[in-house]
Amino acid sequence: MSVNQKIKCLVVDDEPPAIDVLVKYIEAVDDLELSATCSNAIEALGTIKHSSIDLLFLDIQMPQLLGTDFIRTLKNPPKVIFTTAYRKFAIEGFELDAVDYLLKPISFERFLKAVNKVLQTTFQAAANSQQFDTHGYTNADNFIYFRTDRKMVKVFLDDILYVESLKDYIKVITTSKQIITKQGITALEEMLPPDQFLRIHRSYLVPVKKIDSYTADDIQIGEKELPIGRMYHHEVVKTLKSAVK
Repeated sequence: MSVNQKIKCLVVDDEPPAIDVLVKYIEAVDDLELSATCSNAIEALGTIKHSSIDLLFLDIQMPQLLGTDFIRTLKNPPKVIFTTAYRKFAIEGFELDAVDYLLKPISFERFLKAVNKVLQTTFQAAANSQQFDTHGYTNADNFIYFRTDRKMVKVFLDDILYVESLKDYIKVITTSKQIITKQGITALEEMLPPDQFLRIHRSYLVPVKKIDSYTADDIQIGEKELPIGRMYHHEVVKTLKSAVK
């Protein structure tokens, strides 16, 4: 897959309202493209055989064949995000190497968290397979989507200067703008590459390579000084010391 191609999605669910929700969510994300919807696994099998599907949103509890059993029948299944109203299927879903497991009713924020996992791994793999002029390989296509002002905003990880927690919201400061979105900083931390981003305080998350200097009490990024929290101090100093070796 080229870094410029969209991820082709197939939605499989026996409940039309559930399909409608996922279709609306998919259409809200620029890098996703809805290829088809199916009401059962048998119908989905035909679609997968005749179409190129990158990502499958698959309900588990369906007539004729469970979604988990359907995946087992596929020799080379696409990436899968399971959707279900039953928590009991979660462990089985992850044992099948699912990207994520969405519990109905699915919120857009939770949907976006799952999709961001797919976007990061898919486009990074594509970027790593392509060379760019004399600089070899690039990470410029690492990005994440944030929902703000009723639209989806793509932010490249290389552009992030720091992230600040504002209770139920976060403020993402980049080299060109700032974005405020309803999301927890811990949830965002789990979505970012752990070797690139460092939690320095319960309210701050920073990209390691953007740190210009640090002391025992704070770090500096450009003209901005950010405090190092007491409970994060040991890990922060350990990470930064290892980074300069």
